Amino acid sequence: MQFKRHIELLAPAKNLQTGITAINHGADAVYIGAAQFGARQAAGNSVEDIAKLVEYAHIFGVKVYVTLNTIIYDDEVAQAEKLIGELYNIGVDALIVQDMGILRMDIPPIPLHASTQMDNRNAEKVKFLSDVGFPRVVLARELTLQQIEEIHKANPTTELEVFVHGALCVSYSGQCYASQHCFGRSANRGACAQFCRLPFDLVDADDNIILKDKHLLSLKDMNRSDYLEEMLDAGVSSLKIEGRLKDESYVKNITAYYRARLDELFARRKEYARSSYGKISPQFVPSPEKSFSRGFTDYMLKNGKENMESFDTPKSMGERMGRVKFVSRNFFTVTGKEFNNGDGACFVASNGKLCGFRINRAEGNRVFPQTMPDINSGDELFRNYDCDFERELSRPDVPRRLAIKISFSDNENGFLVEAVTENAVVCRIEQPFNKEIARSPQNANIVAQLKKWGNTPFDVEDVTIETSDNWFVPSSLLSEMRRALCEDLIKACLENNRRADMKLNEADVPFVVDRLDYKGNVSNALAKSFYASHGVGDILSAFEVAPVEKATVMFCKHCIKRCLGWCSKKGERMPYAEPLYIVSGDGRRFRLKFHCKECMMHVIAE
Repeated sequence: MQFKRHIELLAPAKNLQTGITAINHGADAVYIGAAQFGARQAAGNSVEDIAKLVEYAHIFGVKVYVTLNTIIYDDEVAQAEKLIGELYNIGVDALIVQDMGILRMDIPPIPLHASTQMDNRNAEKVKFLSDVGFPRVVLARELTLQQIEEIHKANPTTELEVFVHGALCVSYSGQCYASQHCFGRSANRGACAQFCRLPFDLVDADDNIILKDKHLLSLKDMNRSDYLEEMLDAGVSSLKIEGRLKDESYVKNITAYYRARLDELFARRKEYARSSYGKISPQFVPSPEKSFSRGFTDYMLKNGKENMESFDTPKSMGERMGRVKFVSRNFFTVTGKEFNNGDGACFVASNGKLCGFRINRAEGNRVFPQTMPDINSGDELFRNYDCDFERELSRPDVPRRLAIKISFSDNENGFLVEAVTENAVVCRIEQPFNKEIARSPQNANIVAQLKKWGNTPFDVEDVTIETSDNWFVPSSLLSEMRRALCEDLIKACLENNRRADMKLNEADVPFVVDRLDYKGNVSNALAKSFYASHGVGDILSAFEVAPVEKATVMFCKHCIKRCLGWCSKKGERMPYAEPLYIVSGDGRRFRLKFHCKECMMHVIAE
């Protein structure tokens, strides 16, 4: 029998309903924030709602991870311990964490996953995390396929989780302090103010304005759907969709899209298989271009850095449709795809600003806007709201269904009914009954009654009947046995998919460095104790605890010089005096330092 690697499609859940939607559209796991300590403060959920999500998910073998991936202050340790205990008790499968102080807390044996906020970008760091008890590490988004493969080869038993879709932070995750520096809102505390989406002027050392009012730190969105096979071959076991602030329609569309792409891959590559069960039935054809996006990039996965940036706007551009051909008083014509009545459209105007408008009526290639925009022949058009597609997405979900096969038989005491799920969970109900020979054939009614599972998580694929004679079987008896079987089957599925506890068994291994500055994000005594016990001699406090003057507040693989054609590694010449600065609308000034050998750009507070 061929060994199979079970691959997980991991989807975001803003709340309970979005989590259920993700499961209904093919997620093998969902990640959701609790009321505290999640890296998206605006996406917190009660323990009660998370418990409901766990119960729904576990029927299908879907896992639920809770994000506790912020740094924690000393006066919050007791709250964190209490919350972790509650999440353990409701059956959460793992916690995604950043703060190493959690390893020193008094917590139950719940598995911990190392968040990308830990800045996991090399094999040595991943090995350390594995040695101290993390079964899974979420890798930095900036890694190439080759780097991912090297990490996997060095750590073959560690699960690697990698982002495949969604919004991008321009700085390495966990290494961005711009929001805290400017607004007192820490990205490491779940309160990022999205500094990277603001407009800036680019100026040189002589204060010449090179670019004005451009979104110089804003990146396109990630889309790695064309590289799923290569990512799995490189050793990735969990493919993660970003978006815990995204709405239901986004999660529905993107999850269904990646589910379809993965299922096509698994049909061809038999060594790979999905890690959960149940049939999904999307009521639409998924298309990532029709959900929020700033345009797409594979973000350095193939070692390229071209066309990552989105200087014109941080807003959703949507689907490229074509160009304006002719402009009249109240309509214009388009070459390319046709619009629909009610669509939303946008274009980049001559002043460099994104301009959006609603389409009142579309007749072939003629477009009649609700209000005529200042549009010109040759302008490129995008559709950022597809009215027909959104109508399809708004249809009620078809719940996920677990396939079962039922057999009906008899013994000397009465009747038996047995169900076997697609993942081999078995339940059996025996009902005593004084048997009598029936006057008419019973099989058709037995099959009909045992297929009436209605609004349950199960879908009956087959009913077999093996009775010793044509016994009379009342419909009421069959209904009673079916209901009891359903209750037992749900309990058995939940028991079969219970979390595997994992007590941390911290190895006595040295940390990867012997000194930690503010980038170590150490914000409590427990974290400091952890690092000290692993050989770190000099431990400074987190930026949030002890701000650093003139600090580097961003560490980026994105490079403004490269985007503008001034890459020194390519031998390109820059016609301006360095250093370069970016200046925000409120006058804040940041120096750009280019570390060309490492291909990095630092953003430094002045």
